[in-house]
Amino acid sequence: MQSCESSGDSADDPLSRGLRRRGQPRVVVIGAGLAGLAAARALLEQGFTDVTVLEASSHIGGRVQSVRLGDTTFELGATWIHGSHGNPIYQLAEANGLLEETTDGERSVGRISLYSKNGVACYLTNRGCRIPKDVVEEFSDLYNEVYNLTQEFFRHGKPVNAESQNSVGVFTREKVRNRIRDDPDDTEATKRLKLAMIQQYLKVESCESSSHSIDEVSLSAFGEWTEIPGAHHIIPSGFMRVVELLAEGIPPHVIQLGKPVRCIHWDQASAHPRGPEIEPRGEGDHNHDTGEGGQSGENPQQGRWDEDEPWPVVVECEDCEVIPADHVIVTVSLGVLKRQYTSFFRPCLPTEKVAAIHRLGIGTTDKIFLEFEEPFWGPECNSLQFVWEDEAESCTLTYPPELWYRKICGFDVLYPPERYGHVLSGWICGEEALVMERCDDEAVAEICTEMLRQFTGNPNIPKPRRILRSAWGSNPYFRGSYSYTQVGSSGADVEKLAKPLPYTESSKTAHRSSTKQQPGHLLPSKCPEQSLDPSRGSIKPMQVLFSGEATHRKYYSTTHGALLSGQREAARLIEMYRDLFQQGP
Repeated sequence: MQSCESSGDSADDPLSRGLRRRGQPRVVVIGAGLAGLAAARALLEQGFTDVTVLEASSHIGGRVQSVRLGDTTFELGATWIHGSHGNPIYQLAEANGLLEETTDGERSVGRISLYSKNGVACYLTNRGCRIPKDVVEEFSDLYNEVYNLTQEFFRHGKPVNAESQNSVGVFTREKVRNRIRDDPDDTEATKRLKLAMIQQYLKVESCESSSHSIDEVSLSAFGEWTEIPGAHHIIPSGFMRVVELLAEGIPPHVIQLGKPVRCIHWDQASAHPRGPEIEPRGEGDHNHDTGEGGQSGENPQQGRWDEDEPWPVVVECEDCEVIPADHVIVTVSLGVLKRQYTSFFRPCLPTEKVAAIHRLGIGTTDKIFLEFEEPFWGPECNSLQFVWEDEAESCTLTYPPELWYRKICGFDVLYPPERYGHVLSGWICGEEALVMERCDDEAVAEICTEMLRQFTGNPNIPKPRRILRSAWGSNPYFRGSYSYTQVGSSGADVEKLAKPLPYTESSKTAHRSSTKQQPGHLLPSKCPEQSLDPSRGSIKPMQVLFSGEATHRKYYSTTHGALLSGQREAARLIEMYRDLFQQGP
C-alpha cells in the first residue's frame, strides 16, 4: 500500500534534472481535501513547482471538519482512522503522536459505539422499555451471521438470486426475518421485538454506507470494499490535524481559498486552439506565481514541450479568472459530479464516465450533537439505540418528511466525559437527513429531546443546552457525505470514474465494447468520444485526472481511500514526466 510519505528522491534524480532543464508542466488541483492535498504534496516533493490548488470554500480539509467548542473538539465529518496496518492516515497520525485507540478488536462492523471501548449499547423501544440484554445478544449474533453472508457474493462469486433484488437490505431483512420466524424457542413477543430490531440495525447500516437506505446498496459488489486490519482510532485534538500535517509540505501560495471552479475546458489544443468559449490570459495577464518553489523570474510558459502549442486545459473560475494548465486533477465529490457534470466539463464527459457517475451512489449521513448539563444515562451505557415496535413488518426505510426523525437510529455517548462533557451524538441519513438540515436548531433540539424522553421513559429529561449538527447534503461543495456501490453498479464503475481523460485508443476500444453491453441506459447522446486521433494532431495525455474517495475501488468512503487516490493521480504524472525527461535534451 502506498504511504503519504514521499520516498524523498534526491534532486539529482532524472526527473529533477529534467524539470530543471526543460521547465515545468502546470498542474491545477481542484479541491483542498485529503485527496487534493495528497496529490499536490506528492507532486511538489517530486520536483514539480508549477502546482496550484483551487479550493471553493474558505478552508482546507474537505469532508474533514473539526469544530472547536471551548476546550473540546467535535467532528462534523471524518472521525475515525479505520484500521492501522498499512493505513497512510494512521502512519501520519501515529508518527506525530495524535492517536487514541478506540476499539480492542482487529475488526469491527460498527454494531456498537466506537467512542468507547467499554460499556453496553442500550436498545430502547418507543414504548419506553429497554430490550433485555439476552434478547439483544441473540439478535446481534443472528444479524452478524447474516451480515457476513453479504460479503460472500463478491468474494466467492456466488450468484445473486432474484428475490434479493441484488440489494444488501432486501437480502438481510428477509434472511433475518425468516430465521426469527422459524425459531421454535422464542415467544411471539420476543419474535416481535427481534423483528423490530431489524429495521434499527438496517438504519445503522444505511448511516454507515451513507446511502438513503441500505436497500439501495449492491449485494453483488458489497464485499469488494476492504477493511484495513487493526484497531480504530480517533484523534482527540481533531482529525483536522491530519489535514494540517499534509498541508505543512505545501507552500502557502500554492493553495487558493474561496476559489470555486465553474468549468474545466479540456482537449483544447486538438479541437480548437485556446478554446471557443474562453481566451486564456496571456503570460502578461495571468498572475500565477510560482512563488517559493519556482525558479526566480521564470516565464510561466517557459519550458513547455512546444512553445506554440496551446494549453490543453483551461480552468474557468467563478470569479471569471481563467487558468491554463497542462493537467487538472479533479477531486470534487461524487455528489458534485452528479449535480454538475453537464456544465462542469467542456467538451462533455464520455458516455462511459457519465454512466459510472449515474450508477454509483452517494448519500448524506449527518451527526447531531446534544450537550447536557448532567447525564441522564447510566455510566455503563455507551449508546442509546431506538427501536420502533410498529416497524416489525416494515419493508422500507423511507419516511414522509413530517416523520423524518424516525430515521435517527440512535445516539452514541461521547467518551470520556472528562474530554467531551455530557454529550450525545445522533446519527441520521438519507432524504430524512436533508429534511433535518432544513429545520432550525431549536426544532431539531426539541424533537430529539422528545424522542429521548419517549424511548427512555423519562419525561423529565431537559432540553440540551447546546446543539451542533452537520449539513453535508445541502452543502453545495459536497452534496453528500461519501460514496457507495449502488444497486446496478460495481467496482468497475469506480475504475471508470477514475480513468484520466482523454482516453487512449486502447481504452476507447474497451469503452466501445462495454457500452454495447449496456443498452437502454439513459445518457446524454451528444458527448464525443475522446481518443488519440492522429488526424487531429498529437493530444496531450492525462489532461484531466480524477481522485477522491469515490475513485478508490477498495477503500471508497474512507479518508485513507481519499488520500491514496490523490497520491495515485500524482504518481501518474510523475511517471509520465519521468519517462519524458529521461529521453534527454
